[in-house]
Amino acid sequence: MPSDFFDGHTVKAVLGPTNTGKTHYAIERMVAHSSGVIGLPLRLLAREVYGRVAQKVGTDQVALITGEEKIVPPKARYSVCTVEAMPSQTDVAFVAIDEVQLAGDLERGHIFTDRILNLRGREETLLLGAGTMTGILRALIPGIDIVSRPRLSHLAYAGSKKITRLPRRSAIVAFSADEVYAIAELIRRQRGGAAVVMGALSPRTRNAQVELYQNGDVEYLVATDAIGMGLNLDVDHVAFAQLRKFDGYAFRDLNPAEMGQIAGRAGRHMRDGTFGVSGHAHPLDDETVKRIEGHEFDPVKVLQWRSRNLDFGSIADLRRSLEVPPETPGLTKALPAVDQRALDFLSRDATVADTCRGRDEVSLLWDACVLPDYRKIAPAQHADIISQIFLDLVRRGHVDEDYMAEQVLRADRADGEIDTLSARIAQIRTWTYVANRPGWLADPLHWQEKTRAIEDKLSDALHDRLTKRFVDRRTSVLMKRLRENVTMEAEISPSGDVTVEGHHIGQLDGFRFSADKSAEGEDAKAVKAAAAKALATEFEARADRFAAAGNSDFALGSDGVLRWLGQPVGTLTAGEEWLKPRLVLLADEQLTGPARDKVAARAERFVGHHIETHLKPLVDLGRADELSGIARGIGFRLIENYGIVPRREIADEIKSLDQDGRAALRRYGARFGFYHIFVPSLVKPAPAGLLTLLWALQNDGKDKPGYGDVVQQLATGRTSLVPDPSYDTAFYKLAGYRHLGSRAVRVDILERLADLIRPALQWREGSGTLPEGAAGGGRFFVTPAMMSILGATAEDMEAVLGSLGYRHDKVEPAEFDEKLAALKAANAPAAPETPTEEPAAASAEAQPETPEQAEAPAQEDRAEATTAEATPETPAPEADATEPTPEPVAQEAPAPAEVVETPAEQPVEQAAEPEEAEEPKPVMVWYQVRGDRNRRGQRPQGQRPDGDRRGKGGHGKPKGKRDHGHKGKPKGDVAASARPPRREKPMDPDSPFAKLAALKDQMKK
Repeated sequence: MPSDFFDGHTVKAVLGPTNTGKTHYAIERMVAHSSGVIGLPLRLLAREVYGRVAQKVGTDQVALITGEEKIVPPKARYSVCTVEAMPSQTDVAFVAIDEVQLAGDLERGHIFTDRILNLRGREETLLLGAGTMTGILRALIPGIDIVSRPRLSHLAYAGSKKITRLPRRSAIVAFSADEVYAIAELIRRQRGGAAVVMGALSPRTRNAQVELYQNGDVEYLVATDAIGMGLNLDVDHVAFAQLRKFDGYAFRDLNPAEMGQIAGRAGRHMRDGTFGVSGHAHPLDDETVKRIEGHEFDPVKVLQWRSRNLDFGSIADLRRSLEVPPETPGLTKALPAVDQRALDFLSRDATVADTCRGRDEVSLLWDACVLPDYRKIAPAQHADIISQIFLDLVRRGHVDEDYMAEQVLRADRADGEIDTLSARIAQIRTWTYVANRPGWLADPLHWQEKTRAIEDKLSDALHDRLTKRFVDRRTSVLMKRLRENVTMEAEISPSGDVTVEGHHIGQLDGFRFSADKSAEGEDAKAVKAAAAKALATEFEARADRFAAAGNSDFALGSDGVLRWLGQPVGTLTAGEEWLKPRLVLLADEQLTGPARDKVAARAERFVGHHIETHLKPLVDLGRADELSGIARGIGFRLIENYGIVPRREIADEIKSLDQDGRAALRRYGARFGFYHIFVPSLVKPAPAGLLTLLWALQNDGKDKPGYGDVVQQLATGRTSLVPDPSYDTAFYKLAGYRHLGSRAVRVDILERLADLIRPALQWREGSGTLPEGAAGGGRFFVTPAMMSILGATAEDMEAVLGSLGYRHDKVEPAEFDEKLAALKAANAPAAPETPTEEPAAASAEAQPETPEQAEAPAQEDRAEATTAEATPETPAPEADATEPTPEPVAQEAPAPAEVVETPAEQPVEQAAEPEEAEEPKPVMVWYQVRGDRNRRGQRPQGQRPDGDRRGKGGHGKPKGKRDHGHKGKPKGDVAASARPPRREKPMDPDSPFAKLAALKDQMKK
């Protein structure tokens, strides 16, 4: 059989390893001729070369021709094609074919062989490829001029490394999509991200991914062997994560030549490169390493071949012509490719066979069979598409527009993940190929634009999905800027969010930067480094603003954290004195030197001001130099006890305190109450909260249950509440509450309760109108007003009064009502008197004071005259309180903004009416226990005083002598008229007592 290819008188082969400048040389040679065609193995590479040629001669002089894309200017002199798209015959001055060693490939090799043997330029033909083609080209093309080019840089083996330890500018090679995705995911987590290059991606997507790597946005590239086909990349190291691949027929090991082709991508121009293994790939043996480093590979001995002399007489004739074996040594018949397998399948289709009646139909069928199988679907499915196209071409002269529109519409969706978008791109590439086939469509320009737009849209969406999945844009951008050592643009939102170069990197709270919690590995390092660089000047600027801020910009929370404009800047810890806590700044190391000193000084100044403002009485008491003796001692007791001291604990000191000392302590806000010596202004939420905080700092109480909760209840206006046994009892005292039986009652409310009880206790027969609650004989009963101010029920009142030291007798309701009515009648005034100012004055005198007012001396003297030495309170140890009863539903007391308010007028909430009438309950009539009071308050709760000798019923009057300090006072329940008159002290005529006495005398007259 005569040879069907030219001799080599105009053929030149430039052979050598990668990075020898072969493609660059071919471009320079082509533009030196008047016309030319260059064939390349990949559409992606064809695109790259087309751009380089267009830069040299202009876009109007260059055509790009691939199976899916055609850019053909009218006056184009040069054509850049894929090898499959090269014309079978041409009349140009120059022809070049790149990567000629692919002529040995089982799938595509016969196409390269055909172009090598049959396509020539008038003036020059250039074959480019590996040195393994030297022998076979000499044998097939006599007289060919072969030029060997050495590699421009050295390639060395670097051994095995973990993927996470690979150097920057590395390409990791794998041979399955799943493995590529897994490696890219790992690199994203550990090193910030990777670009992905696979043959299954569209050229537009691959270009975008390569640009991502080339621009330095990512430092790693994960790819298949697609990068070995002449892509120019700035790769310093190539790592093989797999050493086996599926070649379309079976899984096999890579041969050294294939490994050398891929590893040769490392290094660029004069820069050396390295290669190695990673992942699950085993280390290379010494022989393989030597051959790759020395570019010593087995020569290609045979090329794949298929006859180009096809017989279109019939389908059978066409199939026979495709099976003709080669007669030239060095060529071997290629295995059936996709087009030949499709023809074999369609030859068994009766409809197709009946349609192919002549040479034109058979030739048209063969053209349809050349349709590439981009989707890698089953041969039967691919043959069905070819059959539909062929039948439309025969019957209609073009592909059915409706069928074309339906198929294109299926791919026109940009939603979905990577695999879904890849499948749609493969589908639209099929119809892009159909649109670019001459004569196949009635309106080819419309469909070329339509399919190209859809492919571009899908390619962009796929690039976006790949980038989002495998690239941490924040890390890549930050690392790039850090390497470039440029000033980065940082922005801080009012809420403290920090963005650098448009990427969120963390939160700046006050003077502490918290990196984004999602950052890990290399990402975390990049974020911290970028924050340190971008926030270098922000700390100093913030320190200046902080130092000049007003007090309204600061807040001290119940957790002890100092906040500036809502951001934490410091925290309080225990100091040597509880009123002087220590402040610890919450600031990063970047806040140093004078800036840190300014911040610390301003923060400490605010804390001091805050304490002095809210706890001014205690601070002033600590600085009160004019106090001396007993007054000074009481002042220190108030400071030590956080502003509240039970009166019984300092009864002796109070008894010895003169009027000047009392007046001095009142000026500092102290009040001498019936049960406590306290500072009313501290029984408010803000001061109480601060007191609780300072106590917690000194006693490690911030983590104890109930910290801050009691203060919150105080803020709701609760005058009394059911104490929670799990809370530290100290919290109730700090908030101004005292445990009394089943409830905790505010100390100022206790003084109001005493104001209601005192008139009833002091009233005696013949002394005037019966006060509310008075039962006669120094006794009283609980009134709605008493329950209302405490927000308590009758049962609660029984426990409260019992804890205060009062005792009670039970009287039947009828008997009680009868005695009370008789008592009221006997003491009713004879006739209504003309109203005078005296009742108003007396009423005003009985009104409870507000916390801001000084205590009325007359009221205090009246209280002390009655019970200065024998207060009815017989306290039990508060720590031994019994289990609290459920808190009754009651009217909420007035808000504590006014600590001692006017008694609330709301009635106690009435209980639900019982379904059946109940027996009337006995009435509790209360009285003081005077003679048997234990001064030290050590009597266990629930036990009577030792001297309280009562009858069997426990309701008799106490007998026996009174305790020491009560000589001269009547026993038991004696009328007030039987008592000796109290010796009055000389009164200062300018004092309020003298003015009040004069007013009373005037009213009586």
